[in-house]
Amino acid sequence: MSSYQDISQQQQCHDSFEWLRSEPIESLNVVVSEYRHKATGAMHYHIAADNDENVFMVALRTVPTDSTGVAHILEHTALCGSKNYPVRDPFFMMIRRSLNTFMNAFTSSDWTAYPFASKNRKDFDNLLSVYLDAVFFSRLDPLDFAQEGHRLDFSESGNPDSELIYKGVVYNEMKGAMSSPTSELWDQLGRYLFPTTTYHHNSGGDPDTIPDLSYEQLKSFYQTHYHPSNAVFMTFGDIPASDLQKAFEERALNQFEALDRTITVGDEKRYGAPLNVETAYPTDLEEGESVDNKTHIVMAWLLGHSTDLENQLKAELMSDVLLDNSAAPLRKLLETSGLGSSPSPLCGLEDSNREMAFMCGLEGSSPQKAAELEQKVLEVLQDVAENGVSQSRLEAALHQLELSQREIGGDHYPYGLQLMMGAISTAMHRGDPIALLNLDPVLDKMREEIKQPDFVQKLVKDWLLDNPHRVRLVMKPDASLEEVREAFTKTKLAKLKESLSDADKQKIIDQARALEARQELEEDESVLPKVGLEDVPAAIPMPGYQEQTLPSGKHTQYAQGTNGLVYQQVIYDLPQLSSEQLQLLPLYTRFVGELGAGDQDYLQIQERLTEVTGGVFGFSVLR
Repeated sequence: MSSYQDISQQQQCHDSFEWLRSEPIESLNVVVSEYRHKATGAMHYHIAADNDENVFMVALRTVPTDSTGVAHILEHTALCGSKNYPVRDPFFMMIRRSLNTFMNAFTSSDWTAYPFASKNRKDFDNLLSVYLDAVFFSRLDPLDFAQEGHRLDFSESGNPDSELIYKGVVYNEMKGAMSSPTSELWDQLGRYLFPTTTYHHNSGGDPDTIPDLSYEQLKSFYQTHYHPSNAVFMTFGDIPASDLQKAFEERALNQFEALDRTITVGDEKRYGAPLNVETAYPTDLEEGESVDNKTHIVMAWLLGHSTDLENQLKAELMSDVLLDNSAAPLRKLLETSGLGSSPSPLCGLEDSNREMAFMCGLEGSSPQKAAELEQKVLEVLQDVAENGVSQSRLEAALHQLELSQREIGGDHYPYGLQLMMGAISTAMHRGDPIALLNLDPVLDKMREEIKQPDFVQKLVKDWLLDNPHRVRLVMKPDASLEEVREAFTKTKLAKLKESLSDADKQKIIDQARALEARQELEEDESVLPKVGLEDVPAAIPMPGYQEQTLPSGKHTQYAQGTNGLVYQQVIYDLPQLSSEQLQLLPLYTRFVGELGAGDQDYLQIQERLTEVTGGVFGFSVLR
């Protein structure tokens, strides 16, 4: 037994923490333990593994009550210097002074996380010190708020007679983000699908609302939300939990008491009847181009809690059965109805919020087609509720769902961080993140449940057909809307400028100069920790493997915690190819897993692949 698999060792924690439980997850080759900080209530989930790529993440519930983008702006400004590291940009400075394998920060709709990873113990300790200080002791300089969030400036630098304009990193970022029709569609749908909870607001920030956020409001949000009582720590790797907790306590937690406030997202108040809404979005048209067939039509249902793994997997399965491929009932309707150009990019299940949502619809449509589309969608759902789908399709959908849930290998994230990202949302919504990592019990139960003749029928009936919390959103193009919005902003700024005294104008000029001068200052990087050459091991560790020689050739096996999945590669030497064949090789490797074979056509091959694999892919390496 490896030391990390010894539960008694996981029970040994720092005096400032209490051990709650430990659970081995064999498919991942890890033991997950839950601890609570005695003084503040901060939670710590440690994923003990025989892996020297240690990962740290601290996440905070950041639940906005408006669309000023306060959590998004705070994510930026928190990384602009702290009590022990008072430099302007410690985050990017550490990239140059570190052996990290990952450094970043994320803002979700209702939580913010700061993760990093490193294979070097000294580097890990250095980064941990910087991250803890940045999160819990950020200096929040007003100039950083102006730089990262929003500020007033003159269109001609230093000229108070020129136009007044808005500037700021997040302000400009969100102006760009909201110029995307898909972002606009999700933002508008959220306003009606979530009329009373935090998801009603644009957590990233609405460009029209961002300037309403004051520096004092930012500080107040920081004091109540960036507090250990509102934090979840997650760690992964071979560093003992007690060592990590000692660092948490000495570098941050011992300076806090429990916060007399619980930050959470409540349940949405449910509609008694479906809601139909018509809105508009700005669009740029070429000369002579029409707005015809540029409308988005989306139907959305609010489902249950995402923190319930069983319900989450059932909702995923229902979504896959209805939408996964061109033969799926809803996908087939959306692709062949002639009511739009293609299925909406929002089609599918959204499970990152506390309550899940299922969506389907079309883009490239017209407003007058909305009622017909809604009727056809409900007819398809009624047919599924009455007649179900074939057992083979249901089993294939469950197989694909299991693969998608088990697979750990995307986005170039460290292995440990991928595990954390799969569990963090549930932890932030006060569910059980350990259950989210241990899929086997729920999947075993679902394999039996799908044998019931009314399994899918009941899901579709209960969660969709009999669910009155449904929104039909029609989002039409408006070629003049962007111009109207810009005119509104210009008028607002012109009125604001009229109210400014000469002293106010000078403050704006002085702030711009201060920001510019700040950029020219040379920062003292020596206050930040670093690794030296003596901290870097001379040898490169190589993964262990086993070799076997079989009649079919040489087989090499690598043992990893792949969550029960097997990844296979078959390598062939290519013969001498002509120039024409070399040009065709990329096409061949791209299509090799999508073509027919032997006496089976491509559809039959696709069905077989769906039933037993996660896909067959080809690629070539030329040396």
